[in-house]
Amino acid sequence: MAAEEDETTVNESYGVTIPASVREDLEPGDRLRWAVDEDGRLVAEIVRERHGAFSDLEPIDIGEETDAVEATESYEWS
Repeated sequence: MAAEEDETTVNESYGVTIPASVREDLEPGDRLRWAVDEDGRLVAEIVRERHGAFSDLEPIDIGEETDAVEATESYEWS
């Protein structure tokens, strides 16, 4: 977790750039949950969006291309 403090500016459309030291703790697909505490501090909590029983597993390269659409074209869907 980032220990240093960084500062950023809110632009006219209320967008901000997340500092590089904070981005190190984020992954694609993560969400940020924003809150302002009683002392007026902005708090952003990282919400990891992982779904399913296999969400923690990494894909494995089996050495050949696969095409799920082509593989399922012959299925009889009810």
